[in-house]
Amino acid sequence: MRRHILITVLAAAVLATGCSTKRNAVQETAGDLPFDMPAWELPSIPSRTVLLTDFGAEGDGVSDNTAAFAQAIDRLVSQGGGHLVVPAGIWKTGPIGMKSNIDLHLERGAVVVFDPDQDLYPIIDTNFEGLDVRRCLSPLHAEGERNFSITGEGIFDGSGDAWREVKKRKVSSDFWNDLLKKGGLLSEKGDVWYPDEGYMKARLTAGSLNYPDPSLDEQEIKTFLRPVMVSFRECEDILIEGCTFQNSPCWNLHPLYCKNLTIRGIMVRNPSWSANGDGIDIDACENVRLTGSSFDVGDDAICIKSGKDEDGRRHGKVCRNLLIEDCTVYHGHGGFVVGSEMSGGVENIMVRNCTFIGTDVGLRFKSARGRGGLVHDIWCENIYMKDIVSYGVIFNLYYAGVAASDMSRNGEADLHPVDETTPEFRDIHFSGLVCQGADQAIYINGLPELPARNLTFANSVFSADKGVEIQYAEGVTFDHVTVNGQTIEH
Repeated sequence: MRRHILITVLAAAVLATGCSTKRNAVQETAGDLPFDMPAWELPSIPSRTVLLTDFGAEGDGVSDNTAAFAQAIDRLVSQGGGHLVVPAGIWKTGPIGMKSNIDLHLERGAVVVFDPDQDLYPIIDTNFEGLDVRRCLSPLHAEGERNFSITGEGIFDGSGDAWREVKKRKVSSDFWNDLLKKGGLLSEKGDVWYPDEGYMKARLTAGSLNYPDPSLDEQEIKTFLRPVMVSFRECEDILIEGCTFQNSPCWNLHPLYCKNLTIRGIMVRNPSWSANGDGIDIDACENVRLTGSSFDVGDDAICIKSGKDEDGRRHGKVCRNLLIEDCTVYHGHGGFVVGSEMSGGVENIMVRNCTFIGTDVGLRFKSARGRGGLVHDIWCENIYMKDIVSYGVIFNLYYAGVAASDMSRNGEADLHPVDETTPEFRDIHFSGLVCQGADQAIYINGLPELPARNLTFANSVFSADKGVEIQYAEGVTFDHVTVNGQTIEH
């Protein structure tokens, strides 16, 4: 009883202090950017506090705490909101649905482990990779809620290893041999491990994509319909602060159609071999500030999206007004990425004072014919890159397709009509880039029918095996940019 009272008092004091200092904290974003970014207030949560253990929860790593989370949140909602404090321990649970005016606060030492039992995650209508699809309910989710937060120093673990396929070439022989002991199935060539037969059947019909034959039984292929770990859809006034998010079944965090989102001081981790193991995918959101966070993931780390092809154009939601600063990426396919799902448009983004170490690509812009959408007014400043596997900066408008240079006829480009399906990239600016080690410094591969336009590079230094390659781009300028000590002129 004494420990129960002490935890409650301390948590209430800490949270009350936090609330008093949080208001108007985002005002500093205004006036310091090359575009107009509105200011917004962080969530204001009532001071009321409950402990998860008040609802019969056990942090023993074995007990099912799904009902305890739901009851605690419902209790706070009925009282107008407040803080749900999760003490140190290992808290096994099914999905958690966030509600308005709630703060889910994980104390240091608290590990929330999402149960991999698929029966807990019904298949729902959702949106993934820019398309309206059906996939499993996310472990941590909210739709249409506002004024809520996820805070603390604890960990959310998505038990992703129970959901994902594994490619043999991406793991050590010891890891692979241990994996085989867990059961599952191998591909015909023996180079891919699938968690079950349904997953393998879905993968064979989907090819390299994540959209299986719709005639397949959803329940049979449920593992293949693995969820993103955190899904907030059409929510407003959100704070995510301090926690670690790791081992997700698919993407880690996916805010979709959200507004006024502040993310600061989080850590996002996925194994390097995790399929679709993105860090955060900010998808068709407005007014987002991501600061002081670190990523070490299996796919793109910080990714900006706005829908794919016809579905994305029909929704017509632009991803705009983003500030990303003081972040570090240790591993990922790209440090900062736009696309390839950008059919709704992307605009007004500042990325500054970030460090990428060992990523496949540093700054990555990708799309393809059929997407449509306009990407413009993006600034990348003071980006420090080390040991980049391929490109320091890349624009590839033939993502997952054939490059224009390989489609020429008699030395002329294979032109397509310019229409709503033609992606457009323009007015994107880079300054203060430092890249120590890459296969190639800069690669720009635009579309012949609508070249990338007005790409500026200034005051940047690259050390790379290859320099600059540009195809189908107009208005590309270099001002005090060197590759291996040689000044670039264009």
